[in-house]
Amino acid sequence: MNRLIEKASELNVELSTEQIKQFEVYYEMLIETNKVMNLTAITELEEVITKHFIDSLALAEVYPEIRDENKKITVLDLGTGAGFPGLPLKIAFPNLNITLMDSLNKRVKFLQSVINSLELCDISAVHGRAEEAARNAAYREQFDLCVSRAVANLSTLSEYCLPFVKIGGKCIPYKSADIEDEIKAAGKAIQILGGKYIETKKLVLPDSDIERSFVIIQKKKNTPKAYPRKAGTASKEPIK
Repeated sequence: MNRLIEKASELNVELSTEQIKQFEVYYEMLIETNKVMNLTAITELEEVITKHFIDSLALAEVYPEIRDENKKITVLDLGTGAGFPGLPLKIAFPNLNITLMDSLNKRVKFLQSVINSLELCDISAVHGRAEEAARNAAYREQFDLCVSRAVANLSTLSEYCLPFVKIGGKCIPYKSADIEDEIKAAGKAIQILGGKYIETKKLVLPDSDIERSFVIIQKKKNTPKAYPRKAGTASKEPIK
């Protein structure tokens, strides 16, 4: 795990001995559970460190508020899968109040077992689809920040994510390097959903050639009640 310490340090994230131990346990549980459930195609330690752990923590470079230990920031990780980026963020920044949401109950049970094993507080794993959960008053427009590494175009992701973000909050999807065309195509959707595109921040993950683009969208007004539309519609018929 020395590689994790070194790479995190390049992101100006200092990890304690206890935090490193938590990452070790998380990795072990991920690999063990992956034998019976499809959580990730990436299993080799070095790759998991770079492509899952460090990739998740890279958010700190574009959303520095999470570094403030005195700030209680509510974060939704939508379509979290095996817990990325939410769980690494929670381990590194304990001040965050994180909700991990996924549509597959088996994954949610795995996430809850990790949360219990690491004895993490102010974090929950929730079973739910974005289209339904965003209509629940407990989640709609309740979060300071919504993040997602889910694979979907920006227009679709905006329809899934922005309904959860409170006015003044931000939606920051993790995207690949070439994002300009997607941003142009999603302009109308972002505006309709109550958001405003602020900027794209790009970085290369430490000691790798992996480029990451963070699209920063701020919530300016309430999302109309019609959104998100019924299950599957946002991906089949993105707002144009």
